[in-house]
Amino acid sequence: MSANQSPVAQAHLRIVRPTRSISALLPIYTTGLGFQIIGSFEKHAGFNGAMLGHSSLPYHLEFTEEEGHDPGRAPTKENLLVFYLPDIEDWMRAVKKMEKAGFESAESYNPYWDAEGQGKTFEDADGYRVVLWHGGWSPF
Repeated sequence: MSANQSPVAQAHLRIVRPTRSISALLPIYTTGLGFQIIGSFEKHAGFNGAMLGHSSLPYHLEFTEEEGHDPGRAPTKENLLVFYLPDIEDWMRAVKKMEKAGFESAESYNPYWDAEGQGKTFEDADGYRVVLWHGGWSPF
């Protein structure tokens, strides 16, 4: 790491959000997207949780339930996880896997994600959305 680079630039990223029901949420991320359950816990200070990821990636997702608390649905349709898939065959396989798992694509709130057939948006049980984007990501 260079002296000018922030230590955070090399950190493993954990994205955590609450859910009404971990069991209702898991299928889109495991069966549809192929994430593995890499950890879980129950009744930890009133919380249950499941961590999902892939061993080769520097991030993972965590979903938590709190006993007696309803976090509600996504506050907007623009709460997205976007996966950039530059290879057309990989993108088509990912879309077909989601559809085969029973998830229907939804019209994007922001029309950019539907542009020219490059994106497919899917909604999880809490109303949060996943976009499979055919194309690479590059900084502006």
